[in-house]
Amino acid sequence: MKQFILFFFFLATQLLWSQSPSQSFEQGNTAYRNGKFDEAINQYLLVEKAGFNSADLYFNMGNAFYKSNKIAPSIYYYEKALLLDQNHIDARNNLAFAQRMTIDVIEPMPKTFFQKINETIIYPISYNAWAWISVILAFVSAGFFIAYYFSDYSRNKRLFFVSTFVILGLFLLALSMGIKARHHFINDQPAIIFNQQVSVKSEPGTGNSELFVLHEGTKVQVVNQENQWLKIRIADGKTGWILKDKVKLLKY
Repeated sequence: MKQFILFFFFLATQLLWSQSPSQSFEQGNTAYRNGKFDEAINQYLLVEKAGFNSADLYFNMGNAFYKSNKIAPSIYYYEKALLLDQNHIDARNNLAFAQRMTIDVIEPMPKTFFQKINETIIYPISYNAWAWISVILAFVSAGFFIAYYFSDYSRNKRLFFVSTFVILGLFLLALSMGIKARHHFINDQPAIIFNQQVSVKSEPGTGNSELFVLHEGTKVQVVNQENQWLKIRIADGKTGWILKDKVKLLKY
């Protein structure tokens, strides 16, 4: 009985002193406005730890880290904000400022026409949305076919027949785009270098030759993993291996 009372007292105390994520978020905002950036970061981290996330939360975290001169975390959280809301203009602008403070200057490879189509049209729409678009187009195509089948007028039959196959073609196009978007979502593994300096190896293993060096804040793409080593690719197409604990993945 005594143990039960003690447990109840402990639980009541925890509930009394605990605060909601919204309270932590507001306290973080207040601390940020007062120039207490480390305190703001701690409050924002409590919100994230509680399982809550939003583009605005990550944007504020990026700002707090930037004001604390912690470049890698600031870039990391600006990127996280843009993953949730690619149209977050403030996050995009502040990310550009933070990236100017990084050491590595990497010239990205020129994009092909199809890569530009993928990145501007296909990938911004989730594969679930493409699936719904495909389903709607399938029903519309079926509707036109039914109208064609039961129509008594030859002019209408021609119109419904053509419309059936036009919409069917759009359905197949949307379906293929959905498959491509899903493949990209699964294989897209961006990460940010968190160590001040990282040696990129030719093969997994500390004893292998060094290909080049990367510095904190640089964004990489993880393309493979072998034990504690990650194969990464940078914007100019170069690849190599780094230890897993040197980077932080943007997507879990």
